[in-house]
Amino acid sequence: MATPVPGPEALVVGVAHVVDLEVPLRATLGRRPLDGVAVELDVQRANALLAPPDAHRSRAGVPLLFRLWGLVQRRLGAAIGGGDAGQEMRVAARFAQERGLPLFLVDDPIQVTIATFVRTIPFQERVGLLAAAVVGLFLPARVVEGEVDRYADHPEEFAAELRAASPALAHVLIDVRNEHMADRIAALGRSGVPRIAVVVGDAHLPGLAAALRARQVTVETVPFRELRRATAPSPSSG
Repeated sequence: MATPVPGPEALVVGVAHVVDLEVPLRATLGRRPLDGVAVELDVQRANALLAPPDAHRSRAGVPLLFRLWGLVQRRLGAAIGGGDAGQEMRVAARFAQERGLPLFLVDDPIQVTIATFVRTIPFQERVGLLAAAVVGLFLPARVVEGEVDRYADHPEEFAAELRAASPALAHVLIDVRNEHMADRIAALGRSGVPRIAVVVGDAHLPGLAAALRARQVTVETVPFRELRRATAPSPSSG
């Protein structure tokens, strides 16, 4: 009787783009046997993030709102000492290189996401998002830290707030991409990469995990709150 071939397995790790999680992220990836690492990037964003620091990064064709939110991410990261936005993707890429593992870019092309955003987001939602981005540029560090703590404790509340404030944005930036990323990850699992780690923004984690399970992929999740707990000082250290 033939031994059953195990199905694909995915370790899905949720990160925050403005919080330094290098130590717990490396530890989490290093504890599992892996055949590959996937990240929430496409070719264009990977070239920008993984290029040398002084490399020219063109923003031609990127809408003002996307550029402004990029500034907000960098500013929030600086406010809480979290490092550069996208640092966790660099860490995952370096980890894969150090371990001799293939790195897979499983996100939709950014230009496709932008085109869908421009085509489908109602004007009123765009105005609200633009206003929120402007406010984000001037938030005090203590407020930023408080919101990061609140998100870590209750991520489902933030997801509900986003969907209530901008259901079209949540659909374009989270739901659609989750389905497409799940398709690519499941295909990798069935084509020679049975055990893969997937590093994504934490907002993607519940939906992506569900989409993978619907595709018969065994999923283990490590949410942002667990990674952040590993970086927090112990009560006796103060």
